[in-house]
Amino acid sequence: MTLPVAGAPFPAGRPRRLRRTAALRRLVAETRLHPAELVLPVFVREGIDAPVPISAMPGVVQHTLDTLVDEARRCVAAGLGGIMVFGVPEAKDATGSGADDPDGILNVALSRVVEAVGDDLVVMSDLCLDEFTDHGHCGVLAGDGSVDNDATLDRYASMALAQAATGCPMLGLSGMMDGQVGHVRAALDAAGYTDTALLAYAAKYTSGLYGPFREAVQSTLVGDRATYQQDPANGREALREIEADVAEGADIVMVKPAGPHLDVVAAAAQVSPVPVAAYQISGEYAQIEAAAERGWVDRDRVMMESLLGIRRAGAQIILTYYALEAAARL
Repeated sequence: MTLPVAGAPFPAGRPRRLRRTAALRRLVAETRLHPAELVLPVFVREGIDAPVPISAMPGVVQHTLDTLVDEARRCVAAGLGGIMVFGVPEAKDATGSGADDPDGILNVALSRVVEAVGDDLVVMSDLCLDEFTDHGHCGVLAGDGSVDNDATLDRYASMALAQAATGCPMLGLSGMMDGQVGHVRAALDAAGYTDTALLAYAAKYTSGLYGPFREAVQSTLVGDRATYQQDPANGREALREIEADVAEGADIVMVKPAGPHLDVVAAAAQVSPVPVAAYQISGEYAQIEAAAERGWVDRDRVMMESLLGIRRAGAQIILTYYALEAAARL
């Protein structure tokens, strides 16, 4: 490469010219965030009369039914795209019977939120058994203690029908069971819920960053979920999972966690014929909060930078506990 002589222009111009002021940087920004691309995950807990703070996630709480509805209304006012609801029941059992109980906390909460804001916000449900089982796994256990994939699919179908009956327009399939999208899609269609959309956690990695979430849902898990969640060492496998979920009828596919797997987000965005979402999970949130509390990082700057990186990687939808705060800055 031959450098230009002193004073002559670089062949491609001088990029720093376009970085000189905030207005110039804003004009030529290649990636932008918008509140409508953000989804707020929320927790609603049975049997409480006031919100309960989650110690590992400063600023995040377990909601009552009433405060959950208030939070959903704040999401509408902020222009968010959606809200993802997780239920925290008082009682748990081996099959997660509270998951498809019409009077269970999650289904009651979904009904309340849909009634309050369903015309203005995409209400999403978490469709998984882990919050409802006493063993903490995402499915029904076989006699040897392993997760029984096919028995679990039947529970997911029942859970899907209960959630669809609340009017919830989008169900988030997060259990990582083989064939879950096709099984749930068939059950919904047979019952007439053909317009209920499916958000597939297509590449949900087993991760050490789920710890704060497990506090939030009061998980009783012993061990891990490595036998059914995605191995962090694998990328091509994640793309096969995405391809399979799309073929089974997924309307949106998601990568989780977002930050450690931005390469998978980018690869998915290149090949997926449906929108790609990414979930900035509880441990990612907690890392930023903990570092900021110690004065090691600028909290607000890192918050926005982390979300911009997820968006730049190709995610059209971002689930983040920062959704309301970020929207206020956009």
